[in-house]
Amino acid sequence: MLELFDVHTSYGKIEALKGVSLEVREGEIVALIGANGAGKTTLLKTICGLLPVHQGEIKFFEEKISLLKPHKINARGIIQVPEGRKIFPRFTVKENLVIGAYRRKKKEINQSLEKVCSLFPVLKERRDQLGLTLSGGEQQMLAIGRALMANPKLLMFDEPSMGLAPVLVEKIFQIIKEINQQGTTILLVEQNAYQALRVASRGYVLETGKVTLTDTAGSLLKNEEIKKAYLGGQKS
Repeated sequence: MLELFDVHTSYGKIEALKGVSLEVREGEIVALIGANGAGKTTLLKTICGLLPVHQGEIKFFEEKISLLKPHKINARGIIQVPEGRKIFPRFTVKENLVIGAYRRKKKEINQSLEKVCSLFPVLKERRDQLGLTLSGGEQQMLAIGRALMANPKLLMFDEPSMGLAPVLVEKIFQIIKEINQQGTTILLVEQNAYQALRVASRGYVLETGKVTLTDTAGSLLKNEEIKKAYLGGQKS
């Protein structure tokens, strides 16, 4: 589905991605883990077309998308749930959701609204409230719901657990797994490596702009180096 071949990306003269190659197969949850500054968010921005590819290639369903503008990539079904949620605080919950479906027909929008509200009943209850009145967890649900309104083929999450209480972190990862079970392929960027690998089928470890390890999620959870570096001694 998604393939990256030797992708290099820079911020000015600073090379942020140094030859990243990875793939996401249709139907998977693939986790991308790594420390702060490893290049995880940069990688998502590059896939979305927000940062240029200086070397290498990105393909989506065999089509080269490396040179496409962000809106063209979005139209092909690559949708991101951004770090920090970035909802529209002075729009209502329903308005936030509808914005996510701006490319779609009215009938499709109504169908997606029903689907999102069945996944997040709290959004249905709060549909007329302003986004700024929601809790952090509810805002994250709204950000996910807005992305789902675009009917993504590939849904990319950037640190979905950031700033959430532990009980909400569990809930968000359950929701991510449910979205995948309903047929959406997921690329999950997450500093909480333990939670990410628990729901993923495969994982990549990114360090200073390079993929240093890739394996099944189960194997990465058992890897002693990964445990020490990213799992805080948690038992798999």
